[in-house]
Amino acid sequence: MTTPVQSEADRVVIFDTTLRDGEQSPGATMTHEEKLEVAELLDTMGVDIIEAGFPIASEGDFFAVQEIAKRTKDAVVCGLARAGQKDIDRAGEAIKQAKHGRIHTFISTSPVHMKWKLQMQPEQVYEMVIASVTRARGFTDDVEWSCEDGTRTEHDFLCRCIEAAIKAGATTINIPDTVGYTVPEEYFKLIKMLRERVPNSAQARFSAHCHNDLGMAVANSLAGVSAGIRQIECTINGIGERAGNAALEEVVMAMKVRNDAFPYWTKIDTTMLTRASKLVSAVTSFPVQYNKAIVGRNAFAHESGIHQDGMLKHTQTYEIMTPESVGVKQTSLVMGKHSGRHAFVYDEDIEALVDEEIATAQDRIKLVSLTVIAGTMGPQSATLTLDIDGRHHTVQATGNGPVDATFNAIKALVPNETVLELYQVHAVTHGTDAQAEVSVRLAEDGKSVTAKGADPDTLVASAKAYLGALNKLMVKRAKGRPEPMAAGERRVHSTDTI
Repeated sequence: MTTPVQSEADRVVIFDTTLRDGEQSPGATMTHEEKLEVAELLDTMGVDIIEAGFPIASEGDFFAVQEIAKRTKDAVVCGLARAGQKDIDRAGEAIKQAKHGRIHTFISTSPVHMKWKLQMQPEQVYEMVIASVTRARGFTDDVEWSCEDGTRTEHDFLCRCIEAAIKAGATTINIPDTVGYTVPEEYFKLIKMLRERVPNSAQARFSAHCHNDLGMAVANSLAGVSAGIRQIECTINGIGERAGNAALEEVVMAMKVRNDAFPYWTKIDTTMLTRASKLVSAVTSFPVQYNKAIVGRNAFAHESGIHQDGMLKHTQTYEIMTPESVGVKQTSLVMGKHSGRHAFVYDEDIEALVDEEIATAQDRIKLVSLTVIAGTMGPQSATLTLDIDGRHHTVQATGNGPVDATFNAIKALVPNETVLELYQVHAVTHGTDAQAEVSVRLAEDGKSVTAKGADPDTLVASAKAYLGALNKLMVKRAKGRPEPMAAGERRVHSTDTI
C-alpha cells in the first residue's frame, strides 16, 4: 500500500512552552541543568519551537534561554517578551546565538485587561503592537505576536491589531484563550472569522494557546486547527498556570489516532512521549495523575474482567492505540477485585518515578545518612548528616513522631521559615518492601515549590523530598520578577502572561 504524501499545508507546528508557561505552575521550579535536559529531549523528539523562558524575568531565565539557544540543534528557540523595548532587547540578546531564533511578544487586547491591568486606551495598545513587533524584527525575522486574552477581545479591535502586527513583520499570530474561557465551536468561529476578515492573514501562520480552566484546552486547540490554525502551543503533561495548558501528548495523539477527523500531521516522534512525561514529572516533582490520557499509569491498564477477556482476544477491543506508539512497553492487565479468570499479569521493569541523578545532581544540600529512633515511648529522635556545599554536618533532633524529628533535624542544620503545605506518601510498587514515594510542598514569602523523594525507607524518602524542596527554594530565591519597563514606557505588570 502506498503511503499518502503529507502536505506541508496540513502540517501542524508544535510549539512547546513547558519551560516557560509550564514552569509558571506554582511549585514547578526547574534548575538550570534540568531545563537544559528537558530542552534537549524536546529537540530530539521533534518539537518545532521551544519557548525556553522569559529572559527579562531574571538572570536565571536569561541564561537558561541563552544556553538552550546555543545547544539546540533543530528546533527554533523562542524567548517571551512583553511589549516594552527593554523586554524585547533582552529576549533578542538571549536568542542571539540560536541556529533558529524567535521573539514572542505580547500585549493584552481585551477591554477588561486594557482598562484594569494595563490602564491604557485601545489606541495606545494598538501603537504598542506596531512598535513591539517592529523592534523585535530588528533582532530576528521570526517574530510571533500574541493578543493576551484574545478570546475576550472585541472582534473589530482584534482584527485591526492582527493586521497591524502582520504589516509590522509578525510571521506568527497567536490567539490565546488566556483564562480558559472559550469552547470549541466558539473558538472555531473566532479563528475562521479572523482568517477571513484580516486582509493580510494569509501572510502569517495562526496559532492556538489554550488554557484548561474548563477542561477544554485540547478540544479548543483542535477546533482551532480545523479552522485553519497551524501551530499549537502546549506543554508536556499539560502543566502550566492554574489548571494548565493543552497537553502536547494529547493534541499530537488525537491527530495521529483520529486522522480521519483531523487530517493533519506533526514531526513529533510519539514513541518518546512517555519518556518526556516522566522526565518533566521528575524535574518538576509534579506527579502525573494515574488516569491521565496517553501517559498516565492507567492509560494502558485494564482490571475489569470483561475488558481483560476482550484484550486477550484482540487488543483493539479496548485500546485505540498501541502502548508502543507512545513509548510504553506493553499493556498491563492488573489483577484486582474486578478481574475474572482471564486475568494475566505481565512482568515489567519497575521504572523509578524520580530520576535521582537529574533531580539532585546540582543540589547544594544532600542527604548523607539518617538514623531514626521511633516507637510508643517518645519523644522520637533523628540523627542526620547532610552534605552542605561539600562539607558534612551532623545533628540530632527530637519531634512529635519520626517524620517531625527528621524535619526538625533538617531545620537545625538548614534554618528556614518555610511552611509545610503538603506531605504525601504512596507506594510505587506492591508489598511491605515497596519503594515509598514522598511529595513535599514548602512555601516561603509567597513562593511555593514541590519536590519528591523515593526510597524503600519512608523516612529517608521524606528527608530527600524535604531537602529537594529546600534546594528548589534556593533556586527560587535567586529568581526575581521581570524588571519594570524603562522610564517613559507604559506600565505593564510583571505578572503578564499569555
